[in-house]
Amino acid sequence: MAMSCKDGNKHGIDNGKYVRYTPEQVEALERLYHECPKPSSIRRQQLIRECPILSNIEPKQIKVWFQNRRCREKQRKEASRLQAVNRKLTAMNKLLMEENDRLQKQVSQLVYENGYFRQHTQTTTLGAKDTSCEPVVTSGQHNLTSQHPPRDASPAGLLSIAEETLTEFLSKATGTAVEWVQMPGMKPGPDSIGIVAISHGCPGVAARACGLVGLEPTRVAEILKDQPSWFRDCRAVDVLNVLPTANGGTIELLYMQLYAPTTLAPARDFWLLRYTSVLEDGSLVICERSLKNTQNGPTMPPVQHFVRAEMLPSGYLIRPCEGGGSIIHIVDHMDLEPWSVPEVLRPLYESSTVLAQKMTMAALRQLRQIAHEVSQSNVTGWGRRPAALRSLGQRLTRGFNEALNGFNDEGWSVMGNDGMDDVTILVNSSPDKLMGLNISFANGFSAISNAVLCARASMLLQNVPPAILLRFLREHRSEWADNNIDAYSAAAVKVGPWSLPGSRVGSFGNQVILPLAHTIEHEEFLEVIKLEGIGHTPEDAMMPREMFLLQLCSGMDENAIGTCAELIFAPIDASFADDAPLLPSGFRIIPLDSGKEASSPNRTLDLASALEIGPAGNRTPNDSVNSGCTRSVMTIAFEFAFESHMQEHVASMARQYVRSIISSVQRVALALSPSHLSSHTGLRSPLGTPEAQTLARWICNSYRCYLGVELLKSGNEGGELVLKTLWHHSDAIMCCSLKALPVFTFANQAGLDMLETTLVALQDITLEKIFDDHGKKTLCSEFPQIMQQGFACLQGGICLSSMGRPVSYERAVAWKVLNEEENAHCICFMFVNWSFV
Repeated sequence: MAMSCKDGNKHGIDNGKYVRYTPEQVEALERLYHECPKPSSIRRQQLIRECPILSNIEPKQIKVWFQNRRCREKQRKEASRLQAVNRKLTAMNKLLMEENDRLQKQVSQLVYENGYFRQHTQTTTLGAKDTSCEPVVTSGQHNLTSQHPPRDASPAGLLSIAEETLTEFLSKATGTAVEWVQMPGMKPGPDSIGIVAISHGCPGVAARACGLVGLEPTRVAEILKDQPSWFRDCRAVDVLNVLPTANGGTIELLYMQLYAPTTLAPARDFWLLRYTSVLEDGSLVICERSLKNTQNGPTMPPVQHFVRAEMLPSGYLIRPCEGGGSIIHIVDHMDLEPWSVPEVLRPLYESSTVLAQKMTMAALRQLRQIAHEVSQSNVTGWGRRPAALRSLGQRLTRGFNEALNGFNDEGWSVMGNDGMDDVTILVNSSPDKLMGLNISFANGFSAISNAVLCARASMLLQNVPPAILLRFLREHRSEWADNNIDAYSAAAVKVGPWSLPGSRVGSFGNQVILPLAHTIEHEEFLEVIKLEGIGHTPEDAMMPREMFLLQLCSGMDENAIGTCAELIFAPIDASFADDAPLLPSGFRIIPLDSGKEASSPNRTLDLASALEIGPAGNRTPNDSVNSGCTRSVMTIAFEFAFESHMQEHVASMARQYVRSIISSVQRVALALSPSHLSSHTGLRSPLGTPEAQTLARWICNSYRCYLGVELLKSGNEGGELVLKTLWHHSDAIMCCSLKALPVFTFANQAGLDMLETTLVALQDITLEKIFDDHGKKTLCSEFPQIMQQGFACLQGGICLSSMGRPVSYERAVAWKVLNEEENAHCICFMFVNWSFV
């Protein structure tokens, strides 16, 4: 290496000449560069003193050498990056050319079939004959596969099925067997995950993806076969038999189970054949299909709590790429038996977009993430490598799915409810679940527990984008985690301070989010939540406390289509190990198809009787919503560790805690709903709508007419002030319709708080639902008096909120509300001095 010297004859070097460093000097400088690539002036002088071999070089020249060295390093990295981009663009160009060829073939086939169909239709019309028994030729993409007769499941028969599966899979991956359309929101490019398409008009749901990954084909195949490691819904894949084939391939018989994504639907399982082989061009193929109608071979009988679904020919085509890496084609094609779930949830099982997001793209993301980790294997957050952090995220999701599904073979059993079925309580005392839970934490508490309890529920949300709601839940934890939390603090000390997910020991007001890792597509990220505060008891009132939560966030992109949003967390110790036990809790929000009808917004959906299940399915008139509305189903699951003798107490605490969270989420969802800002702001703002102002005036006039006193101090003021005063009245005021089964039509803020509901969901609550048996008898005896006399005064008692919580009231008044024509419009109730019991 040569360098200029500007100091004339200093050090014996002529002005304008270049000096060439000796190999020893270059070695010394390189060593120093790797230790400190950008040394300060003081550090450079120190280097000269510590390294005699550099004593004849001026500090300024050393500065120039380090600048040149950093420049060369930057150029080298940029050149390497450009080469990688060029390789990727070349591979993407190859994929796009293949896709273009496939589309041209598909267009040709459609043109031919369209001409044949027209000719056949004209011939039929001219002949004027009955063609009811003749086949109609349509596009091959829309033909249903015929039912195969029972096939031999001997080794020879299985090989025949495998070869047939291979042919059908390749026709989907690179041919025209399925009509593929580009997935909404996905555009191919050098920075995209790949080319993603969904099916149009084929049986079941199907998705396809093509992409480039920086891993060798054998490594790609190894990762993809291990589905539980990347497919978050996959509970287990059991290989029951392996048969080698003459061409060097293998046939495997598999039994696969998938978790249900919500409490409202059963889980799925599959009985599969998987065929692995190498094509003539060196490509590696892994294809799968369900084994149906086979005889003389192994079978898998139905399994309790699972619905047997069908996998149509699917799989992976893995081709080596020039310059390293692999080009991969993925096809997922399933029939998920949507008839077995409530109709409101069927879009989840009938959407190819959902399949693409959850399974097809997840496979590509896993491959790209592992390839990124291989190239960037440095230590990241909390001294852990990316693979270890990815494993923690996987464990959080898997633990959440376990709690959500509550399978008996994992030790879960359902506890009896408290008369309401909005929140389900499960208990697990199995040794596998409890292993490692008896650990001590840094603050001196010991979580000595011998059982785990899970409280879970599901609810339907409307007009709230999942990403926005999830972001609010993440950034404003106190809005939902602190409700009535002090009531559980005493129990928390007994069952371990970390056993209350999202809760606090004492007062934790400060939340600090510490990022750990995120995927390269930023689809999800792992972080640590540090909660800080002071002690709760007088003895340690001034003692600082810290609480840590390991948290996984995903689905935060508002522009992503069909993306499931999750916020899953678990209490951890500051020095937790990679294999530390986790009790995950959290939220999962799954968007539903907005083009179909849905149940009413914000309804708690664990009431299975309210949803018709069957091949046809039925809806009540109240289930209809605007087709433009966006809907999603939120599932909540919280886990608590406890001692067995505390089971009833912890179950009651957990049930009420989850109900309070549901109420908080409903309020937040209503506040974030665009429809609330447009349709219902009238009841939140002083102005109001003319209809609401008119109803408020009728309520006050009728109260004065029948009871002889003013309901509001400002009863003679204008409509806007009347509505505002009524809305903020301290007593709960609510109106119900004059029907055989009265339903609520209006409530002020206190009334909504008492019923623990929203204006949108109010119409789904009937009058009889809020009274206990005694209250119903009293109401039945007083109702004729209300209709004849116009009013009635009811003694104090107990009623129930929509969440099933008991509410006491000192007294109640009911009166008829008359309109301008003196006709009865509705019945109004006022509950005085109410409070939750």
